[in-house]
This record gives sequence, structure tokens and C-alpha cells, in this order.
Amino acid sequence: MSLGRVLTSIMMALGLLVLASVGSLALSTQYFHSTRDGVGLATEGIRLPGQLGMALLIHHRRSVEPPAESPAAQAALIAASEDRLMALLDAINHTSLSMEERDLINEVRRQVYAYLVAQRDARGAPSWEALTRARQALDVAQSSISFLTYFNVKEARDTEAQAIRWSHSAIVGCITLSSLLLLGLVGMLLWMRRAVLRPLIGVSQAMRSFGTGNKGTRAPEQGPAELREMARTFNEMASTLVQRQEEQLTFLAGVAHDLRNPLSALRMSTACASPGRGEVSPERLQRTLTLVRRQVAALDRMVGDLLDATRIEAGRLELHLEEFDARELARSVVELFEASLQGHELRLTLPDTAVNLRCDGTRLEQVLNNLVSNALKYSPTGTCVDVTVSCQQGEALLTVTDRGIGLSADVQRLLFSPFMRATNARDCAPGAGLGLSVARRIVEAHGGRIEVESQPGQGATFRVRLPLSRPGAPEVSWPSGSVVH
Repeated sequence: MSLGRVLTSIMMALGLLVLASVGSLALSTQYFHSTRDGVGLATEGIRLPGQLGMALLIHHRRSVEPPAESPAAQAALIAASEDRLMALLDAINHTSLSMEERDLINEVRRQVYAYLVAQRDARGAPSWEALTRARQALDVAQSSISFLTYFNVKEARDTEAQAIRWSHSAIVGCITLSSLLLLGLVGMLLWMRRAVLRPLIGVSQAMRSFGTGNKGTRAPEQGPAELREMARTFNEMASTLVQRQEEQLTFLAGVAHDLRNPLSALRMSTACASPGRGEVSPERLQRTLTLVRRQVAALDRMVGDLLDATRIEAGRLELHLEEFDARELARSVVELFEASLQGHELRLTLPDTAVNLRCDGTRLEQVLNNLVSNALKYSPTGTCVDVTVSCQQGEALLTVTDRGIGLSADVQRLLFSPFMRATNARDCAPGAGLGLSVARRIVEAHGGRIEVESQPGQGATFRVRLPLSRPGAPEVSWPSGSVVH
């Protein structure tokens, strides 16, 4: 269950309810406006036929009664009455709401026209038959007007009843939608309280407990996917911190143990050369000095790794970039180790052309020293260690290959982590497990990368890939205390 999906679904449902409410309100408003207009037209449809009937009676009275004025004035009054009838017929024609009503209006118009024709005939040739026909046409027209009035009254009542039904339906719909919206909001709040707030409180309490020193505290992985992922991330972080703390304690214990060995050797060597032990032969003194140099070198390397690791973690690794030939760097490292080789063969392979790098030569020699030293330490006596310099796909490739104990795939994944040492490596040689971590950070600070390829019992190959120096590249000086990444 994803919090984002649930909230999206809830908001979409509430949005649909809101849209339905707004839509129903708009439809109801539009319907009521239409009903109001229909009632208004129906009211006009009742009023205008009544006026038309009165106008017909007035027209008939003026047509059949003896003229009180002059014939011309009487004719003008009759013409005015006819114009009034035509105007009322046109007005009634605009009040129709249905085809049936339009047919009735057309019938009224036809009957009124028939009455007017009959009345004109009666005025033109007065006779009993003509007057009777005019009277009958008037009655028929009045009957049509009455039926139209009745139809409009019925239509107005039907419209009113339908409006009342729509009003009740709108009220029920509004109450229903409002209730659904309220229930949806209440349900969302209850769900948020149970599925979101409680897991958040659990994660917060776990963080607070872990911060106070209870390292075994873990957050409950409950609630939506995002909160479970948050709790899982915190738990992994807590486990990593605990593991890192245990590794650091193990590291301190290992450093103390590794420091004890050279210190014990130094103490024994100085004891042998103390004044109370008698005269020391030159051979014994030479062996003692050689042992002291070796132990001091081991101490110096261990302390150097610790200082470099501290600088890297603090972000103060200094690089002094200059132009170097990778062949010369590799040659100087190999010459350094050749002076003290015991039971190993160190083989150097170089290309004919220069492999130019813009780098910190001291730091890269430190990387190669570490790789060659490890290869010699973990290789059986009598085996060969190869150091190769080459160019490959626009990169400088520095390779160190041994025939030693090898590394498993699980160890390779964590090999460049601080304090990491393989189990079989601990048995072969002492160390703090910082050399490869420092080497990786130095190589990465130069814009390169370090790779390892190995199988248990079949040796290991370490490859350092660095970008070649570009001809004409601008000089860059890095400020003291900066870290080049």
C-alpha cells in the first residue's frame, strides 16, 4: 500500500464528489432558470389569450353596434382593433413551449382570421346570414382561445409540479453528496491517524531512543510503503552505524595489537643493545638495526595510513598536481622494493612511449607502493609479481598482478571499505585495513578508478585507470587543504 497512491485515490474520490456536487448544483440552477422561464411563458400564455378574447369581443361589438361617430372614425376604430388582434396573435406565438401548443396557437390564429373574414363580409353586405356566420366564427375563435388558455394553465401546473419534484431531488442529492464528503473526510482523517500518524510516531520514538544510546532500537516497519521504506532506511542506517562502531572498536583492537608487535620487537632490540648486556658483535648489531628499520617502517606506514584516512574523511586530502611519466613512477616503486626483496621476483613491463599524467606523483607512488606491498605480502615465496604500465582507450593503465591467496567475490565487493580485511589476509600479514581504502580515494581524487579481478587461490590483479594528461591543458593549482574529487 503506497501512501501516495492512497492519498491520490482519496483526493480523486473527494474531487469527484465535489465535482458531482458542483455539477448537480449547476444543473439544478440551470433547470430552475429554465423552469422559471417556462412558468413565465406559461403565465404569458394564460394572460395573452385572455386579452385576445377581450379584444375579439371589443372588435365584434364595434363591428355590429350602430356607429356613434362618423363612418370614417368607426372604420378607424375597427382597424385599430384588428391591429390589436394581430399584435396579440404575434405575442402569443412567442409563448409556445411545445409543438402541441404551437399547433393550438396556429388553430387560434386560423379561427381569428376566419372571424375577421366573416365580420368583413357582414359589414360589406349586411344580412342575417352574414351576421350569424360572423357570430359563429366568433364563438369558434373564443372556444379555441379558451382551450389554449386551459392548455397553458395545465402546462403551468405540470411545470410547477415537476419543479417541486426537482427541488426535492436536488435537496436529497445535496444532502447525500454532503454526507459522502463528510464521511470521506472523516474516514481519511481516521485512516491517516491509524496508518500514517502512528507509524510516524513509532519512527520518531525509535530515532529518539537510538539517539539516547539504545543501539538495539529499531523502527516498526508499518503503514504505507513510503513509511515502511523510511523505517527500513532508518533500521539499515542504525545497523550500519552499529556495525561501523563495532568495526571501529575491532579496528582499534587490531591497531593496538599491530602496534604491540613492532613495539615489542623494538623493546627487545634496544634491550639487546643496552650497556648492561655486554659487547654486541657487528653481525648482531646489523641484524638488530635491520629489524629496527623494518619495524619503524611498519609503524610509519600504519601511522601514515591512519593520517591519510583521517584527512580523507575530514575532506582535507591535498593534491599537488604536476606533469609525470607513469613509467618513471612505476620504475621508482619497483626499484624501492627490489632493494629489499626476499624470496620474490618483481617484474616491470613498460611501453616504449611516455605515458604522461597530470597528478600528484607522491600520492600515486603511495598507491602503487600499497598495491605492490600487498602483492608481495600475500604471495607465496618464490612467486612473481608483475607491474605493468600501458595505455588503453585514452587512459593510463597501471596493473599489479600477483599469484597469491586470491579474493572471493564477497570480499571484492567490500575490499575498498575502511577497516576491511579478508579473513585469509589477516592470517597472512598484519595491517589495519586502510591501505586500499586510502588508495581508492586517492585514485578517485585524480578522476580515475581502481578495479580488482581475482579468484580464491589464483592470485589477484589490481588495475588503476587514470586520465592521460592533455597537451596544452591549463595549469591548475589547488589551494592548500582542498580535496580534489
